[in-house]
Amino acid sequence: MSKTEVYFSNDARLIKQATVIKLLAAGNWINEKSTEFFKRYDLSTQQFNVLRILRGQKGEPANLCDVQERMISKMSNTTRLIEKLRIKGLLHREQCEENRRKIEIRISKKGLNLLAEIDEEIDKHENKVTEKLSLEELKNLNKLLHKLTQE
Repeated sequence: MSKTEVYFSNDARLIKQATVIKLLAAGNWINEKSTEFFKRYDLSTQQFNVLRILRGQKGEPANLCDVQERMISKMSNTTRLIEKLRIKGLLHREQCEENRRKIEIRISKKGLNLLAEIDEEIDKHENKVTEKLSLEELKNLNKLLHKLTQE
């Protein structure tokens, strides 16, 4: 059966298999495009995700659990990501005064400046990735992906 024949099939098993394969392929394609984009800034997609999470804290500290919980990829080694970003000077990691076991993480000025630089280009990147879909198709895709990923 050809790729286009799957779209017209009534075989539920075949359609489900094709859907999972297409989702995996699309995820890999987007990941490759994003990896290529962030390489210009010496960042991984996961490191960018951490920086955006910390910027969203608006100066308030986050801890490792908070960051891990909000990561797109739950399989990321958050401790390693935080350390790499600290070495690059993009965030600060400090021990909490009230609870010595708790580590507080804040984005640095350098990290905020890098995100501001990326913000200027990320729209172009996202437009390029989604350019084949109309606004209505993007809305529908978002609804379907939300429905698919809700537990």
